[in-house]
Amino acid sequence: MVNKISIQKLKNGSQAEFKQLVEHYKNKVVNTCYGFVHNYTDAQDISQDVFIEVFESVGRFNEDSLLSTWIYRIAVNKSLDFLRKQKRKKRWSELTRINIDDRNEADNWFTDTGSPQLSLEQKERVKILSTAIDSLPESQKSAFTLHKYEELSYKEISEILKTSVSSVESLMHRAKKNLQKKLTKYYLTEKEGNNASF
Repeated sequence: MVNKISIQKLKNGSQAEFKQLVEHYKNKVVNTCYGFVHNYTDAQDISQDVFIEVFESVGRFNEDSLLSTWIYRIAVNKSLDFLRKQKRKKRWSELTRINIDDRNEADNWFTDTGSPQLSLEQKERVKILSTAIDSLPESQKSAFTLHKYEELSYKEISEILKTSVSSVESLMHRAKKNLQKKLTKYYLTEKEGNNASF
C-alpha cells in the first residue's frame, strides 16, 4: 500500500523505502510516459529518469501535495522534455533525410505502437491518432493524456498541472475539439464520422 511509504525515510535516503516506491509507481509512471511518447521503450527510459529525479529531489519535496501528484508532475515534465528534444532532432533529421531511398522512407511509416499483427490500416489509424495527439499544445496534451491514459479525475489533473479544475475542463474541451477537427477527415473516410469518441 502507498500509505506505508514513508516520505521521511525517503528523505533520509532509505534504499528499501525507495525500492518500495518504485515498485508501487513504476507501472503508473511508464503508462503516463507512454501516453505522451507512444513508444514503450522510450517510456521505460523516461520513467527511469523520473525515478532518478524523485530520488535526487525528494529532500526538497515540501508535501504541499500528495506524493503521487508530485511523481505524476515529474513524469509529465520529463515526457514533455523528451518530446521537445525529439522535435529538435526531427527537424535536423528531416534536413539530412533528403537522399533517403523509397524503401527506407516506407519503413519509417511503421511505428512501435501496436503489435506486429496489426494490419496496415490499423497501424495507419494508430499513427494518425498519435500524430493528432502530439500536435496538441502541451497543456492540452498533458490534460488529455492524464485523463485518457491514466483515467485521472479533473481534480487530480488540476493538482498535477497546478491549475484549477475549471481550467482542466477548458483544456479538455479544447483538446477534444482540436482532435475532432484533425481526425474528422480520416474518420469520415472510414464511415465513422463524428461517432469517434475521446
